Amino acid sequence: MPSTILVVEDEADLLRGLRDNLAYEGYRVLTAGDGEKGLALAIKERPDLVILDWMMPGMDGLTVCRELRARGHMVPVVFLTARGQEVDRVLGLEMGADDYITKPFSIRELAARLKAILRRAAGMAARPEKFTIGDLEVDASSFKARRGKKSIDLGRYEAELLRVLAQRKGQVVSRSDILNEVWGVDAYPTDRTVDNYIVKLRQKIERDPKKPRMLLTVHGAGYKLVDP
Repeated sequence: MPSTILVVEDEADLLRGLRDNLAYEGYRVLTAGDGEKGLALAIKERPDLVILDWMMPGMDGLTVCRELRARGHMVPVVFLTARGQEVDRVLGLEMGADDYITKPFSIRELAARLKAILRRAAGMAARPEKFTIGDLEVDASSFKARRGKKSIDLGRYEAELLRVLAQRKGQVVSRSDILNEVWGVDAYPTDRTVDNYIVKLRQKIERDPKKPRMLLTVHGAGYKLVDP
């Protein structure tokens, strides 16, 4: 069965062009001309991927993405936008987007990125949603962890990072592998991103963040998750 892609774009010509080209690539394509209709269609149809225009009248793409994540829909999201500043790109990714393509763009590049994101999403589906690390219970799907009666809120990328490491518990996972599996190729092209999130996670889940017993650094190789 072909993957279903929802395109939400207020420029009619661009919307038709994306619909036709993606259909030619073999996808089932749904379309919406504004954010409100796009959000409703995403919730009803549950597509495999959503392409969102950032700037739309009424409900913009960022709001649609935020609403989807708030409702627990983890469908991959790709932003299309004329905004090219790094701060805007980072904002979109932090709000839960999986990639960001600046207009004008080539259909060939878009198609290649979509294929990569869908492959990564298929791999993510095989990762555990609920798992334990010692006495810590993690529910990555709801971005929560619990130790006894204490509830711990996790960010989206913190939860996904834990899922990647939990899938290979006891094994060393390199920073580059974590970047590709959690953020995607080219999303955050620095190892420091992983290091910063590891620090944040340790502050939340380690009893003593300065002496971690679960999230271990393997110098020169990466990180591994172990039961303390």
